[in-house]
Amino acid sequence: MEPIPFDKRSGKIWFNGSLSNWSDVKIHVLSHGLHYASCVFEGERVYDGEIFKLEEHTDRLFHSAFRLGFEIPYSKKVLNQSCKDIVAIQKVKNGYVRPVVWRGSEMMAISAQKTKIHVAIATWDWGSYFDPNLKLKGIKLDISKWRRPAPDTIPWDTKASGLYMICTLSKHEAEKKGFTDSLMLDYQGNVAEATGANVFFKNNDNELHTPIPDSFLNGITRRCVIEIAKSKNIKIIERKIKPEELSKFTGCFLTGTAAEITPVSQIDKYKFTVCDVIKGLSESYQAMVRKKTAA
Repeated sequence: MEPIPFDKRSGKIWFNGSLSNWSDVKIHVLSHGLHYASCVFEGERVYDGEIFKLEEHTDRLFHSAFRLGFEIPYSKKVLNQSCKDIVAIQKVKNGYVRPVVWRGSEMMAISAQKTKIHVAIATWDWGSYFDPNLKLKGIKLDISKWRRPAPDTIPWDTKASGLYMICTLSKHEAEKKGFTDSLMLDYQGNVAEATGANVFFKNNDNELHTPIPDSFLNGITRRCVIEIAKSKNIKIIERKIKPEELSKFTGCFLTGTAAEITPVSQIDKYKFTVCDVIKGLSESYQAMVRKKTAA
């Protein structure tokens, strides 16, 4: 069955401080956020009716807005409660929450000092980001020609909409080649991340190696997985990783709010196995997000 387009869904969306019918939430075609990417957002997971790491996501939303030079016209407390409220109203038990903040249509130029700041929060039922069958076997990644820009060229530590343009380009190119996603390098040619998730590698010594997040987001899920790994006495090594080093690793996986822990079976010509270490981390992560005791 074809998925319902997002503008055709039903229910309520929290929009500028009140509940609106889903189909009534609209922005003008001349909104600054659409033309100049003055827009920030978050992606949050709902497990058993509870939003995982809600406060951390809201903190990052406010940081992103600050970095883009605008102020969210509601407090963190209000947005946290509004996220919980909309999940309850929409009766989402396991799904996704999308808070988004953008500049309005009062000005249409590079400068946007006097634009109104709009805020919306929507939620919907959502299962696995990647095909569940592919996740069991491990997904395959291309290596993108697009690179993460240097940290002095963009607000790299934000979830700003403009930063995802090259991610869409990379993922579309990968899908045309038969891959599921794409690995992106940083401005120096080191391994950075996938198009919407951080990446980890396992070697023969059961150590986990992961790129230093100095030109891309240090994901909330990434930090959770590092905590889980340390609790299992798995050594974590954060360092610069060159693409040619991928032949030295035996395992690989992605982490992200949407991706959760997704094993990778191949990156370009390099092959990996979905090993017990990765399976164990995934089981422990699922126990964490659902507040259950891991086996």
